[in-house]
Amino acid sequence: MSTSTHEIKDSEITTAGIQLKTSRRWLADAVELLSSMRFAISLLTIIAIASVIGTVLKQNEPMPNYVNQFGPFWFEVFSKLGLYSVYSSWWFLLIMTFLVISTSLCIARNAPKMLKDMRSWREHVREQSLRNFHHKAEWTSATAPAVLAQQLVARIAAKGYKTKLVAKDNATLITAKQGAANKWGYIFAHSAIVIICIGGLLDSDLPIRAQQWLYGKTPFNGNGIIAEIPAEHRLGLGNPTFRGNTLIPEGSASSTAIIPQKDGVMIQDLPFTIQLKKFIIDFYSTGMPKLFASEVVIRDNADGHTFPATIKVNQPLIYKGIAVYQSSFEDGGSKLKLTAYPMAGSGETTFPVSGEVNGTTPLANLALANPALANNGNTDYTIEWSGFRPFNVENMAQSGDDLRAVTKAKSINQRLSDDLSSHLGNAAKSANKKDLKNVGPSVQYKLRDKTGQAREFSNYMQSIKVDDAYVFLAGVRDAPDEPFRYLRIPADEDDTVHEWMRMRAALMNPELRAAAAHRYAQRAIPESRDGIAALRVQLEQSAMRGLSLFAGDDKQAGGQAGGSAGYLAISKFLEQVPPQEQEKAADIFMKILNGSMWDLWQVAREKDGLKELPADDKRARFLQLSTNALSDASFYNAPVYLQMTGFDEIKASVFQVTRSPGKKVVYLGCLLLVLGVFSMLYVRERRLWVWIRPDQNAAGQSHALMAMSSQRKTLDFEKEFEVLKTQLKQSEA
Repeated sequence: MSTSTHEIKDSEITTAGIQLKTSRRWLADAVELLSSMRFAISLLTIIAIASVIGTVLKQNEPMPNYVNQFGPFWFEVFSKLGLYSVYSSWWFLLIMTFLVISTSLCIARNAPKMLKDMRSWREHVREQSLRNFHHKAEWTSATAPAVLAQQLVARIAAKGYKTKLVAKDNATLITAKQGAANKWGYIFAHSAIVIICIGGLLDSDLPIRAQQWLYGKTPFNGNGIIAEIPAEHRLGLGNPTFRGNTLIPEGSASSTAIIPQKDGVMIQDLPFTIQLKKFIIDFYSTGMPKLFASEVVIRDNADGHTFPATIKVNQPLIYKGIAVYQSSFEDGGSKLKLTAYPMAGSGETTFPVSGEVNGTTPLANLALANPALANNGNTDYTIEWSGFRPFNVENMAQSGDDLRAVTKAKSINQRLSDDLSSHLGNAAKSANKKDLKNVGPSVQYKLRDKTGQAREFSNYMQSIKVDDAYVFLAGVRDAPDEPFRYLRIPADEDDTVHEWMRMRAALMNPELRAAAAHRYAQRAIPESRDGIAALRVQLEQSAMRGLSLFAGDDKQAGGQAGGSAGYLAISKFLEQVPPQEQEKAADIFMKILNGSMWDLWQVAREKDGLKELPADDKRARFLQLSTNALSDASFYNAPVYLQMTGFDEIKASVFQVTRSPGKKVVYLGCLLLVLGVFSMLYVRERRLWVWIRPDQNAAGQSHALMAMSSQRKTLDFEKEFEVLKTQLKQSEA
């Protein structure tokens, strides 16, 4: 029974020992993997790929921007991967943590060995092992071994080596070393990686996430006054690190910063208040900004102390460990004055509109200006003022061919397509820098109807010379990620849009179209002989049909335009003509349209009590541009055109406010990295041994065996070995 019990205990002890060895082996393998070079290189590769993604893909943008860019499916995929905030995603921070662990283990494993090797003289070598070196030399000397050893030590020390004499059995060993600081390069470089990663983690959003986990802080997603936002959305003064923005209009102040989050923002309280007294901006002759700065007053919230300061680009204000950078500038709520011109129906009544950037204005007088819209119950619009620019630098190069300049060999569809492409293009198409020009102020807004649908508009205040003609540019786009397409409204002799608006209203008036068609027929066929009257009636009907098609009035044109207007409606109508006759029919139709548009202009002027204009090249050019703009207006699709008449600009500065305790840590890491890389690349470790013993063939003489090694075999090392060998053998007999 006793023997059996002992056997059981021995078995248990053996099993426990095996389990302990297994666990230790598993731990050793894990440490080996984490501290291996292949693991560190894999982590660095992933970090490099993530950095490329974070550079190519704009980070921390509003989520709707990513939806518009990638679509709903890929938006969700990229969101799950955390690609919209790569550097603060959990997997990126986890990789950084593993890199710190891996590099730290590597230093812990190898640094003691390196330090020991740096202190070591490697004196436990034998004569036979020195003979196995590739770089070796032997010679005899008439000098006694003790004297020769002293001579060689002096010569080796003169070359910058540290030396040590070691007594051996019936021999003397000289061991020397130089460039041991090369090992420090390895330690510095690897330590720099750890220090830089720690500094990066200190400046990451980990402290904010920790407050969210431990103290229940949550992002704020909504609208409201910052001072009234609850405490669960605010970060206190003790927050160790943050990076936020604050927008301050002139004359206003702020003591908080906004920190963007994935699903909202966090409010960071500051220990001081920033009041913007004046925003300063200087421009080059082309209108491009060359300097912008902010004159501010800083008030300490603790003791009320105030002092003035100027914050410029690359010249931040640093106070209480917080840096305030001049990031950019925005509109601070400029006051705008505009005139609204109707763009639908035959109404001509204009009315004033006032607005404030970042505010909204209801179009209360739209029914008065557009009776047709009032009849349809479609007058409930709201203007959302999104932007104002007092300066716009555009490239005003020639933009291309006009419809009338295109060769007649093209089909009518191709010609009309070219026209639309030419006149609804960008405001600046050339890439030639000499065409850069400041074209004055512009306003940007959204027009939202009662169903919530909105289109965005961008209108220039002043007329701009494009293609040798002065026009007012009215931009429109359906989505934020689309470029603006510009309607070109020609400026009249008074540099206004009045004449074009008069023609637009007349084109929408069936009575004035009929009067213009009759007048055109009378002017084109003035005789009153037999048969001429019938031809005149046919011409009048053709002119009436052309004007109605151009105006988009399908009922007047027999419903042949498919609900379209302008040149596109004429193109669709002419598709019914046999292909071989389309070119001729198009020429005739365009001549009738151009002639009747002239008479429509004159009829509209007579209705308003103005005199008839004489026909000349200048007015023919204006009529041509007006007709093109009237055709393009069908794509503008807005109830009104808003022309800015005045403004009171209010600027605002955007400051980036940061507290980054890891910055100095990163600077230290960068210094160590430079020292480490320099040491590894430019400091070469060399070891030298000289074995001196009495010569067996001649009494009183010495035999010397020299060997030399280096971590990197270079041409410089080969040269150094030959020089050193020659100098040491100078005592050879």
